[in-house]
Amino acid sequence: MESPNKAFLGMSLRRDLFNHNGVFIAPARTLLNEEQIELIDRHGIQLESHDVQAVEKKPAVQGQIDSTTAYVTELFDKIRYSKTIPLLTIREEIVPVIQQTAGHTDFYELIATLQTKDDYTYRHNIAVGVLSTLIGRWMGLPHSELTQLTLAATLHDIGKLKIPPDLLLKPGKLTHEEFELIKKHTIFGYQMIKDTVGATHLQALVALQHHERQDGSGYPLGLQAGQIVPFSRIVAVADVFHAITSDRPYRKASPMYETLQQMDQHAFGELDPHICKMFIDKMMQSMLSHEVLLTSGQTGTIVMINPHAPLHPLVNVDDQFIDLSKHSALQIVQVAPKQ
Repeated sequence: MESPNKAFLGMSLRRDLFNHNGVFIAPARTLLNEEQIELIDRHGIQLESHDVQAVEKKPAVQGQIDSTTAYVTELFDKIRYSKTIPLLTIREEIVPVIQQTAGHTDFYELIATLQTKDDYTYRHNIAVGVLSTLIGRWMGLPHSELTQLTLAATLHDIGKLKIPPDLLLKPGKLTHEEFELIKKHTIFGYQMIKDTVGATHLQALVALQHHERQDGSGYPLGLQAGQIVPFSRIVAVADVFHAITSDRPYRKASPMYETLQQMDQHAFGELDPHICKMFIDKMMQSMLSHEVLLTSGQTGTIVMINPHAPLHPLVNVDDQFIDLSKHSALQIVQVAPKQ
């Protein structure tokens, strides 16, 4: 006769489990697989519905990013002390996962998963790798170039391993001297990659140039448009977007839509206009069918993206269509996740 406990396969224990003699059997939150059910049966325990609970499953993409971030954390901590970048390991074990993650079809869910809570230093590398890979695909880069871009983007902040962690996590405003030291992570990263066997000069340039801006306002060299390689321009867009939409020690994350507005208005320096426009277009397309709150206090649903003004879509409000590109006083305040 089949055990009635098998009805609870795949669930988890709500509390610590003891047999009738008070012997400890299994801790709370134990996943009930075949082996655990057999153990419980042997002790003559009949589970009841109040003894168990459903297991909350993370979306596959979230589990993938979480596990990769944990791996990168361990790997980068080793680099901090060994001063050596295991390029082959990163290319074979991290790059394929990032490229697979970038194939996730729900951009909005993907962006939400990439946002950080308390692991920005390491998750940021994964996120910029994923976002840069997305941009590269939208630009139609061949596979060989895309792989090099993914690797370069993942290593873009490697120079921060030479910056004291306490400084990177400082909650207050940086002093002039502290900011000047942090800016040197670009130079440190360039040198680290340049000294790595098998690395390319282009990958080193991305570490050096990802904070440069088209108008010469960036650092460390104040380069202008034609002096910045295309990969660095791609990574700059990905880097800015993820940095602003993530919680940091010194400020809270900005909403996705607000960040896109700021990028469009060059609030973070002059980003490559072609890459930035493409990124904004694609991100706005991902918001189709999402509910929005307008400055008027009304709520509506995005039904169409204007190709000439993507940040001002067509919104359905109470069965009326409002073209935000023709109502300059009316703007989106917030975008809600799709239900």
